[in-house]
Amino acid sequence: MAIEVLEWKDDSGREMVWRHASGGAIKLGAQLVVLEGQWAVFFRDGKPLDTFGPGRHTLTTANVPLLTRLIGLPFGGTSPFRADVWFVSRKVFADLKWGTKDPVAFRDAELSMVRLRAHGVFAVRVADPRALLSGLVGSMGSYTTDDIESYLREIVVSRLNDVLGETVRTIFDLPARYDELAEMLKGRVAADFARYGLELADLFVHAITPPEEVQKVMDERAGMAAAGDPEAYLRFKTARALGDAARSGAGGAASAGVGLGAGAALGLMIPGLVQQGSHAVQSSAGFCVACGVALPAGANFCPGCGKKKG
Repeated sequence: MAIEVLEWKDDSGREMVWRHASGGAIKLGAQLVVLEGQWAVFFRDGKPLDTFGPGRHTLTTANVPLLTRLIGLPFGGTSPFRADVWFVSRKVFADLKWGTKDPVAFRDAELSMVRLRAHGVFAVRVADPRALLSGLVGSMGSYTTDDIESYLREIVVSRLNDVLGETVRTIFDLPARYDELAEMLKGRVAADFARYGLELADLFVHAITPPEEVQKVMDERAGMAAAGDPEAYLRFKTARALGDAARSGAGGAASAGVGLGAGAALGLMIPGLVQQGSHAVQSSAGFCVACGVALPAGANFCPGCGKKKG
């Protein structure tokens, strides 16, 4: 009579858990083959029982004591018994993705309420196969790594908003704090993972992004900071807008009037501007309205477009 062999080989390298489909009763005397990097756990009535590490094991009442006690097998017998065998991988599952399906709300100190999207990667390994099977797998017939990854992703995202609210004052501070946020989020999520027998090996934040309109506000703020003087920045914005209007009117009497009107208005708003054809160039230190480049004090030509000062 052929000896029953229970084993699992994961050719994909992607499976975290796998149930051996015995198709019926398992007999005492069967061979259980557990490869390096695996555990095998007997599961009965929704409970994980005896656990085996790597090696070849002949199933007897001596090495399945919890199962024997539960189903009442006679000592030394060869009676068949019904139980599921789950194989659990010990490997590190890296490059698992996490991210927000929907934006999360964040109360910003400067912009009021902002909705943010975030994404990154994390890596886990199974530390306690019994806790994993009882906590996540239960009595389900199958449970893939994608299923587990999806559940863990929800845990990461749910903790993200707590960490942001406790540590970040405004989203203007975010770009310089990704590493710090990743460490704090990892510490918060690790305890949640541990309840399911999982060890969080790594977690990284790749990006936390606000909506497009908020990004434009951030760009405006960055431009003002680069200009140094808010009033000078506003003058630059006005000059550039009027210069664009003048250039876009290069054709036809009506459009020429637009250009002349823009130049006249620019001369009233920002003293020292002179009109040269369809372009206006700042005649003192400031910004060139032809291209928007800052003009060094004493320069006779714009370093950006080469226009001569008037």
